[in-house]
Amino acid sequence: MVKAIWNGETIAESDKTVVVEGNHYFPLESVKTGVLTTSSRTSVCPWKGTAEYYSVQVGESENRDAAWYYADPKPAAAEIAGRVAFWKGVEVG
Repeated sequence: MVKAIWNGETIAESDKTVVVEGNHYFPLESVKTGVLTTSSRTSVCPWKGTAEYYSVQVGESENRDAAWYYADPKPAAAEIAGRVAFWKGVEVG
């Protein structure tokens, strides 16, 4: 079981992550309800497509743009559709 932990709280947990470029992509339904808030940040990967971001909220603490996902990944990255990955201090393992 792979977990994503931030600020002492497990925010996602799944045994069905997909690993791409060393990052675990969690099914969205495995993320704890209420911890993700939308962000206006985007970035572009040449082979995955446009990434959109979420901020992670635990209690009163916010980790801005600490999660990303590909709403419409390119065909080469189709396996990460409907999944989210974490960074910026979120411990994944």
